Order: sequence, then structure tokens, then C-alpha cells
Amino acid sequence: MKKLMLMFAVSGLLLSCNNKKAENTAGTSIDTTAAIIDETKSVVQEGDSIVTTFVYEGVLPCADCSGIKTVLKMHTGKGPDYTHRFELSSTYQGKNPEKEFVQKGNFNVERGFGDDPNGTIYVLDWDKPESEQVYYGFSGYTPDKIFLLDKNREIIKSKLIYSLTLKK
Repeated sequence: MKKLMLMFAVSGLLLSCNNKKAENTAGTSIDTTAAIIDETKSVVQEGDSIVTTFVYEGVLPCADCSGIKTVLKMHTGKGPDYTHRFELSSTYQGKNPEKEFVQKGNFNVERGFGDDPNGTIYVLDWDKPESEQVYYGFSGYTPDKIFLLDKNREIIKSKLIYSLTLKK
């Protein structure tokens, strides 16, 4: 009986020591990540998660206006309870009045874009029906430029430019 009690006591001590190391490691990684902030993204801590925001901007082609000023904010997180979120703002230029449309939702990340295994495709509103999903993607060769994609997840073939640039 004494041996059994001694085993439980030693096990309890070992487990409590392990938990303190895990807490300290988590604190260190947050400080390290926060130290590598640059101008193209911001890092914020939300609860137990670290959130990085990327902002892409540009003017997309428009059939009946001078262009669609577009801002895409991608909030990516690392943590147990975090889902990737986006905010897409579109303003139709040359229309009276110029009204801003804002769409918010979740997005999913798919690796590989065309022939580039290092490319990435973002599926906006991945948790909605496929007809409501919007696709953006970038190549590993030009990660600062993101392209609006068609429903087949391919770059729109046109003389017009359907891309946004990472804000610096």
C-alpha cells in the first residue's frame, strides 16, 4: 500500500513539472513570434491563439464602372480554437454614390496552385455552398500578388488584370 501511494506521489510530481514547462514554452513562442512583425502583416494574440493579418489591395476590372477597389484582409491563426477569417471590401468606382460592400466569413487553405506545389489557394466562404465560394490564389514565385480565380480554381484568362497586391 505504501509503495502504491509513493508511486502516485512521484507521478503527480512528474506531471506537475511537465505542465510548467509547457506553459513556459507557449509564452516564449508568443514573444518570439511577436518580435518578427514586419510592415506587410500584423500579429495579435487572441486568447490562446496568435493571429496574423495579411492585407491585399487593388482595383479589379468592372463591366459597368471604372473599377472595383478591393481590399482583402486575411486573418490566419495558430491555436486550438481559431478558424481562418477574412474581410473582403469592394467599392464600385465611378458609380453614384460609391458604396462599399463588405463580406466577412471563414476561409480554407489549399496547397498547390496550377503547376506550382508551393502555391496556395484560399477558398473564401468554404463552409457555404460551392456557388457562394470565392477563390484567390498565389504562386510560390510571386507571393506578394494574389489572383482572383474562376470556379475551376484557375487564373481568369483575360487581357484585364484580376490581381491584388500585398500591402507594404
